[in-house]
Amino acid sequence: MGYAASFKVWRGDAEGGDFVDYTVDVEEGEVVLDIMHRLQATQAGDMAVRWNCKAGKCGSCSAEVNGRPRLMCMTRMSTFTEDETISVAPIRTFPVIRDLVTDVDFNYQKAREVPAFAPPEDLAPGEYRMAQADVERSQEFRKCIECYLCQNVCHVVRDHEENKEPFSGPRYLMRFAELDMHPLDVRNRKEDAQEDAGLGFCNITKCCTEVCPEHIKITDNALIPMKERVVDRKYDPLVWLGKKIFKREDLEAEQRGATGARSLENPGPDNGSSLDADRIGPVGTT
Repeated sequence: MGYAASFKVWRGDAEGGDFVDYTVDVEEGEVVLDIMHRLQATQAGDMAVRWNCKAGKCGSCSAEVNGRPRLMCMTRMSTFTEDETISVAPIRTFPVIRDLVTDVDFNYQKAREVPAFAPPEDLAPGEYRMAQADVERSQEFRKCIECYLCQNVCHVVRDHEENKEPFSGPRYLMRFAELDMHPLDVRNRKEDAQEDAGLGFCNITKCCTEVCPEHIKITDNALIPMKERVVDRKYDPLVWLGKKIFKREDLEAEQRGATGARSLENPGPDNGSSLDADRIGPVGTT
């Protein structure tokens, strides 16, 4: 049975804006994205909303509903009472383009800064072999739909704009951790994560894990283990002594620069990818 719900929807652009009150009809079984579509169709035809699949798999409809970052397509109206006023705002960490649409280019820049998978030089594409246990270890992280809710709630960048340059955020630190767990990746991901991606900025508040719609345990299974491995290599006094005795610094520097095997037909870019589709060099390159 339907009812009329009260909404406060943020309207505006990069120059500024504010919440606008609307009363919108709600039918049984609907989600917040349904209501935004009805609002567009009946009262606010010029309202900007980003969406794609409406199935919780594309990550496009991220917004802050009643102050909590969510996917609008996965937020059922039945979770709210009929007399509740529901606020819908754009995710806060990224610049507003218009209304509920934000510029998430920051995330694509950080994705391009992650060096690609670097397999051993003596293995050609098609010769990679892994134990099933190793596959399962990082399979969880492949569920990411890149909704960027974890990036949005990470206070390191949410509250400190100046940290966006040195800090990649939980989504891409998770990618470093995934590659570091890969038994065939030969690059020194620990050094990359600490020195280039700003792993040290993370203070494991677990807010990224709490908002993940895919229920990936970003903090417990990716970031904390990665921090532990970095500490072992960088600060453990026994490791430090071993480096001095056996002169391991040169080897670790070589590992950090490793780009892995290349295809004979396509040598790939400097980040080690042998596939043309993976040409993701540093930002600013072509």
